[in-house]
Amino acid sequence: MPPEHESPLQSLTATNVVIVAGKGGVGKTTVTAVIARAASRDGRRVLVIELDGKPTLDQLLDGESEIGAGSIDVVHISAADALDEYLREHGFARIAKRLNKTGVIDMVGTAAPGIDDVVVLGKVKSFERSHDYDLIVVDGPAAGHAITFLTSATGLANAVRSGPVRTQSDEVIELLTDVERCQVVLVTLPETTPVNEVVETAFALEDDVGIQLGPIVINGVDTGVPLPSIKKAAAARRALDAADAAVVAAAAAFRRSRRAMEDAEIQRLSTELPLEQIALPAQMVAGLDAQDIDRLADHLLELDAAHDVGGG
Repeated sequence: MPPEHESPLQSLTATNVVIVAGKGGVGKTTVTAVIARAASRDGRRVLVIELDGKPTLDQLLDGESEIGAGSIDVVHISAADALDEYLREHGFARIAKRLNKTGVIDMVGTAAPGIDDVVVLGKVKSFERSHDYDLIVVDGPAAGHAITFLTSATGLANAVRSGPVRTQSDEVIELLTDVERCQVVLVTLPETTPVNEVVETAFALEDDVGIQLGPIVINGVDTGVPLPSIKKAAAARRALDAADAAVVAAAAAFRRSRRAMEDAEIQRLSTELPLEQIALPAQMVAGLDAQDIDRLADHLLELDAAHDVGGG
């Protein structure tokens, strides 16, 4: 757990590499983009690594960073391309070319379990070692795959005694277990199932990988204006006709119920997983765009400013 005096952005970016993971649908890619944008506005050179082959991050990070004159680069890494590059770099260019032509390269991961994940993590390690960036943010796999993704190097290291694959695995393990170089930031929603899964994932990562866990990001929290008391709401409804009053009453009841549920789940998460929590407010839009990411990054920087003013 990061020291209590650290600000939210400092906690999220306390290591060279930040791997963002979470159950599908909790906003993992959104949080990746927010961390990258906030860090760049803080003046840092940021590399964002996307692993699923989707252009979402390019769209969410479209535009220039402001304030701190930082920068953001986005790269897309696929297991097949990383394996092809790995083979070429280790003197197997002819084999790599032949495998690509026949499509067999996509099957190598099945023949040697974990090799595809290790070469991808090896690319991350290479970027980290280059020192070209102040921060590398990885839009990691969904929570279910995150554990196998991050334990792949240990599995290969146990299976292979020597050679380039063993060396690569050892170097990846060294990166993942170095608390100064790498941490995982888990993302959840303030709902029962995502909270259950993030707790389970956190313990599995600590036990099976030995990786440092950063703050838990609780995405999509209802932080809107306080709802009026039931008495004040009743007075307001009397000024409406019956149909409108019923709609307002139902909406208010749902909002109160939703907030109560969120508060209960956040409190349960605090009890079951004693890690720092950082809440991102819900954005009441159908689909997020770059401007929404900018607003959330501003929110994160405002939290930092308030933390600094309050002296931690």
